[in-house]
Amino acid sequence: MRLVVFGQAPFGQRVLAGLQAAGHEIALVFSPPDVSGRVDPLTGAAREAGLRVETPANYKGPDVLEAVTAARADLGVLAFVTRIIPEAVINAPGQGSICYHPSLLPRYRGGSALAWQLIRGESLGGFSIFWTDAGVDSGPILLQREVPIGPNESAGSWYFSQLFEPSVAAMVEAVQWVAEGRAPRIPQDESQATHDPLCRDEHAEIQWTLPVGRVHDLVRGCDPQPGAFTRVGNEKLRFYGSRVLDRSAGDAEPGTVLEVAPEGLVIACGSGDGAGALAFAKARGPGGKGPAAEVAGALEIVAGTRLGAV
Repeated sequence: MRLVVFGQAPFGQRVLAGLQAAGHEIALVFSPPDVSGRVDPLTGAAREAGLRVETPANYKGPDVLEAVTAARADLGVLAFVTRIIPEAVINAPGQGSICYHPSLLPRYRGGSALAWQLIRGESLGGFSIFWTDAGVDSGPILLQREVPIGPNESAGSWYFSQLFEPSVAAMVEAVQWVAEGRAPRIPQDESQATHDPLCRDEHAEIQWTLPVGRVHDLVRGCDPQPGAFTRVGNEKLRFYGSRVLDRSAGDAEPGTVLEVAPEGLVIACGSGDGAGALAFAKARGPGGKGPAAEVAGALEIVAGTRLGAV
């Protein structure tokens, strides 16, 4: 097939490589603009392959639609796109466009699907490839795969260790289904649809009074971005690498530091049946990210310190 690829990052790069290896013709590639001399992996790979590459600041200008229309492509392939693409652009290829999304649609529509699945404690997630339409992640499903979520996975570790490779392969497979004329268009059940906002700091502040499992899920869902945080004076202290410990927090108040050790910072959470202790391997403070004990030391945090708004 003759394709227009929209994408970015290593995912977009790998999808492009897979499509080329499968023998598809790449008419045009859209990727983010170079920033401060940094070239996106998809941009670099496409340029190295001698492909035509466009790096518009956004997709709303008439030049984008003109370029896609002139490419006379059979299909548009959206491989990790974070900017809105107008309906006219995605409909310009002969058979429209398909898009990747890291959830089992119609659940977890939106740009932070990875984060919210973990924040909500899901044990089963997955990804979808769907036909784009005028809505947000609302088009008919072409292909879906389930992927388990381990209890200690972070959004980053789950994506890179469990989702990434199967998702790249599935994108190539989906294009092949379209080429062979056997790609389904299964309508999404709107009664089951959920849509979450972008996960930002307004969602990422830790409330230590919540049950230990809820705090654990928040931290791993916000790992690596934006980083779940607590407050130390006027500073934000972000945590990563959360583990629920098989130990009691005793009579310590939620948010109390129980231990500062080389293997992590241990903090009391919750109360009653939801009480427990969490260990954090890494943290980020005003001086940057590093082992949690080192970051805590720089902020003069010791056993007995009580953190955050509780």
